[in-house]
Amino acid sequence: MPFFTKDTKSAFEARSEAMRISFGPVVFQSARVLRNSGILETLEKAGPTGLPMAEVVERVGLPPYGVRVLLESGLSIGLVTLAEARFRITKTGHFLLHDELTRVNMDFVHDVCYRGFFFLDKSVETGRPEGLKEFGDFNTIYEGLSQLPPQVQKSWFGFDHFFSDRVFPSVLPLVFKNPPRHLLDVGGNTGKWAIACTGFNPDVAVTIMDLPGQLSVAQEKIESKGLSSRVSFFEGNLLDETQSFPPGHDAIWMSQFLDCFSETEITSILKRCADTLDDEGRLFILEAFWDRQPVEVAAFCLHHTSLYFTAIANGNSQMYHSEPFVQCLAVAGFEILEEEDGIILSHTLLTCKKRAGSPLTPSKTGSFAQI
Repeated sequence: MPFFTKDTKSAFEARSEAMRISFGPVVFQSARVLRNSGILETLEKAGPTGLPMAEVVERVGLPPYGVRVLLESGLSIGLVTLAEARFRITKTGHFLLHDELTRVNMDFVHDVCYRGFFFLDKSVETGRPEGLKEFGDFNTIYEGLSQLPPQVQKSWFGFDHFFSDRVFPSVLPLVFKNPPRHLLDVGGNTGKWAIACTGFNPDVAVTIMDLPGQLSVAQEKIESKGLSSRVSFFEGNLLDETQSFPPGHDAIWMSQFLDCFSETEITSILKRCADTLDDEGRLFILEAFWDRQPVEVAAFCLHHTSLYFTAIANGNSQMYHSEPFVQCLAVAGFEILEEEDGIILSHTLLTCKKRAGSPLTPSKTGSFAQI
């Protein structure tokens, strides 16, 4: 991974970057309003000839002052250009307007994260999601998902599902290379993976294990698909270390799930996976590790998604470097059989089995490798 190994900026470039960071929240909101107000769309429709400001004002129906300050901000952000008194949209403006991942990220940051990030400093101090109080009195966001405002839910699920839904066609053949008969979907959320499995393999039975709020949504969806005979449900809180997994499964699936827990909690969950699986069972873990990204911007997105976990979600998890996961698996008694990187660019699929012999023990400090 060639990113983040050297400081290559000149002093002037570094100071300029620091200035841009200092106005980061203002830049974000300006760009969002330029998108949502129709200003960028209006300029795009005007084509390469662009529009004078007065015509932009007329077409979007907003006061001249507001349009002026937004367009001037857009010049510095790089969303528009100004030549011969006419504004034109840039390529960056085009992607802000049309790129689906950019839209998903922006909506998630605004609707789910923005207000709660005011408490990031307190979250770092306490190890608790102090920003979550913006939505209610919950220990984690997962407990309150079904009670969040509709727009917040929409943006949360849009962000959560963007990659997970797209990886299904790539990972289903890998999971069913040696077809499991009974698959346990841990953190099954709204049931999309269970539905995909039953469609891919006519013989597999799936159990979804999750919190009550998520299970009720999944159950409704499963029933609407006529899959109740093949998909069952198991209510569980995995933060309770006494909570065992349901027996009788020869494969366990966890997609974008373990990043919702601390390393100690991950190890506890994996140990319970080991207790449930027999020696021939398989554990499948799908995650986006920041050290395995092909482009720098993907690692950038993962690093800053980690801070959502810090301030909003639970206060103690993140998008991980792969090494802590390897250590957690080893301590829990698993070995990695296969590692498939680059799934839809950013994801890695780990295929694991129980290791013969005793699990490794933690180091004397009780912690794993720190990156």
